[in-house]
Amino acid sequence: MDGSAYLAYDYPVLGAFWTVMWIFLWVMWLVLLFRVIVDVFRDHEMSGWIKALWLLFLILIPFLGVLVYVIARGRNMGKREVEHAQERQEAFNAYIRETVKDPGRAGADNLVKLSELKAKGDLSEEEFQRAKQKLLG
Repeated sequence: MDGSAYLAYDYPVLGAFWTVMWIFLWVMWLVLLFRVIVDVFRDHEMSGWIKALWLLFLILIPFLGVLVYVIARGRNMGKREVEHAQERQEAFNAYIRETVKDPGRAGADNLVKLSELKAKGDLSEEEFQRAKQKLLG
């Protein structure tokens, strides 16, 4: 061996700290870049051409593009994020309300339908009693 191989104890602690810091900054940069791109597409006030220009600016000159975007439009990024979260929460609540309705009400509605079918003569007395027993328990 020529002695130029680096071992774990040859790597200084400050060098490891510096490497970890650069990795952290790189990940933070990627998160910010993707958050800006998502915000560009989330904004309903911008036209398609403006969105395309921002995206082109972010792709061609990413560091300057993100910096300019955060300075120019950063104040409303949080507002758009909150609005989007509220819309998602309202949609979720509407879905829950729709899905979980009063279970007693559904049984009563089915009994009314059964009695209407019996009154029309579509169901015999025996069929009505069987269906009623099935609904009630």
